Amino acid sequence: MNFLEQLWAIARNTAVECVRQPVSLAVLVAGTLLIVLSVPFSGFTLMDDQRMFVDLALSTVFVCGTLLAAFLATNALSREIDNRTALTVVSKPVARPVFVWGKYLGVAAALTACTAFLALVLMLVEMHGTMPTMATPYHFPVLAFGVSAIVATFACAIWTNYFYGWSFPASVLGFGIPLLGLGYLGALLFDKDWTPLSPAAQFEGGIWTAIGMMWLGLCVLASIAVAVSTRFGQVVTLGITFGAFMAGLMSDWLIARPLRDITGMMERMAKDGTAASAADGAAAKRALLEAAYAAVPNFQVFWLSDAVQQKRDIPFSYVAPSAAYGLALIVAALCVAVAMFERREVG
Repeated sequence: MNFLEQLWAIARNTAVECVRQPVSLAVLVAGTLLIVLSVPFSGFTLMDDQRMFVDLALSTVFVCGTLLAAFLATNALSREIDNRTALTVVSKPVARPVFVWGKYLGVAAALTACTAFLALVLMLVEMHGTMPTMATPYHFPVLAFGVSAIVATFACAIWTNYFYGWSFPASVLGFGIPLLGLGYLGALLFDKDWTPLSPAAQFEGGIWTAIGMMWLGLCVLASIAVAVSTRFGQVVTLGITFGAFMAGLMSDWLIARPLRDITGMMERMAKDGTAASAADGAAAKRALLEAAYAAVPNFQVFWLSDAVQQKRDIPFSYVAPSAAYGLALIVAALCVAVAMFERREVG
């Protein structure tokens, strides 16, 4: 087998194993319920309920994706090393970098499928909208297509699991994504009272862009989890992954704000002619903060909920460099993962 065939085989097997994990189904069911429950929860704002729903729903998808990225990446690599099943692969003519990259691509594929499932649920519920008053009408096409898609998904998954022995979590994803996609497309064609509409009238491109950027951030988090799992067990990997996630969300407050403060202080010191020792100390502190800000992934870059809530356009001039930043983080994390895995004892 050549390089691409080996990479494809490892990625495919990893993706299949990931979507078969019970944690995938548990997170999908919990995420779906939380997105639906965000509608009544948003009714307590006394202001713009729809904006609150979008923020709650996007946050739910982000948190669910974070849980999946951590658990799937950990199970894909760390558990195989602990069980020594990785030895059967690397002992064959399969390079360790191919093994690591294949594992990551499989995890990313499974994470993409789970994110797509939750995103379709989010968009259907968002199209229905919140109900600030009792007189607010239901969006009957969304209810008809959405509920039918969910019922058909679980009915097909139960049928195939009982009669053919298919994996139930994998079947829910396999049937759910196309059925929810068809339900979403069908709901786009009708208004609340079944009046035909142009699909563009209800299509929310800004939310889809926010979901796409959020998915890229989850892929970055998965690459970090893969890198950590090459050396540590499940519990430590989960802890470090969630720590990186929280640090990345707060990096602007924890690092960027002190960095701006010390930069301003150094400018004032230069004007006042402060002693060289004090200036050198401030310069060293600024260099340390700059290094920390560059090393910690900034997940705020991938969080566009504020722009969506304020109905702002998300320009391509922002998306393109942000996507390049995310891809650079993924490559950097996987390079670290390969370097750490090269000397890892798997036998």
